[in-house]
Amino acid sequence: MSSNTLKQAAEAARTKSSTMGKQGSETVAAVGTDFLHTPVMRAALPFVNGGLSGMVATTVIQPVDMIKVRLQLAGEGIASGPKPTPLSVTRDILAQGKVLDLYTGLSAGLLRQAVYTTARLGFFDTFMKSLAVRANEKGSQVSFVERASAGLAAGGIAAFVGNPADLALIRMQSDGLKPVAERQNYKSVVDALSSIVRSEGATALWAGAAPTVARAMALNLGQLAFFSEAKAQLRTRTTWSSQSQTLTASAIAGFFASFLSLPFDFVKTRLQKQQRGPDGKLPYKSMTDCFVKVARQEGLTRFYRGFGTYYVRIAPHAMVTLIVVDYLGWLTR
Repeated sequence: MSSNTLKQAAEAARTKSSTMGKQGSETVAAVGTDFLHTPVMRAALPFVNGGLSGMVATTVIQPVDMIKVRLQLAGEGIASGPKPTPLSVTRDILAQGKVLDLYTGLSAGLLRQAVYTTARLGFFDTFMKSLAVRANEKGSQVSFVERASAGLAAGGIAAFVGNPADLALIRMQSDGLKPVAERQNYKSVVDALSSIVRSEGATALWAGAAPTVARAMALNLGQLAFFSEAKAQLRTRTTWSSQSQTLTASAIAGFFASFLSLPFDFVKTRLQKQQRGPDGKLPYKSMTDCFVKVARQEGLTRFYRGFGTYYVRIAPHAMVTLIVVDYLGWLTR
């Protein structure tokens, strides 16, 4: 066989191999695309993307959340005395341990997002798709009231389902405030949940569920209503770019979402942190009892302690969540 014939045969083999490789890659890509477009995956993707986006945002914001919880628990039952600040709380945490102590309860926070944000964004997307189909059939648009209702319902359902993880997060973050002899020293979220069930019963996992649901609904209402209104006003009253309008509207919505939900978040933290005393009684009997006792013993302004820290936690968390979920939606479209 001549050298030219051998070269031609080798070239033909390379071409065939290259063609088969390309076809194989295209087949794999097609299979992946087809898999993402199966009915089951199309229904599951909003939940998966929502959970992943919430977990990314929580990893970024966790130190701020830790400081917020310590501010809310400082001076419990005392009306006067020194008022802690975010800086003083941070210094105390760092003085007692390491920088990583600011990430105490991260495993519980990630579990909460895996449950709460997965359900919240997943249900909201599902509700909105159903409302859009119904609106198209009627030849109309989804109204603001319908969007707000979808947000309220999704937030409430998700908050109730995710309450055990939220409870574990509060217990882990507040454990360091107790005397050394009384600390549980939880190793992980699993350890915290199992310890709570063993000592207090399974129903204790839903302690503070009422204010948790109320907080989630208030938070979603604040974000939806004021984001929509602020964006509409900025669109008609300014010549800013679309990105600037969106960022400004997000900041405004974050303020009102924080203002509406912080009192419920405060009471939720107190109810989830409480444990039975030597007499077997809990400090607070219910959400209403907690509101009344705090107002009487510590003053009404106590409900808004740490507002700046809470806002710094809420606004960036929402923005990071929405940016990541939007990107994941683009990747899996």
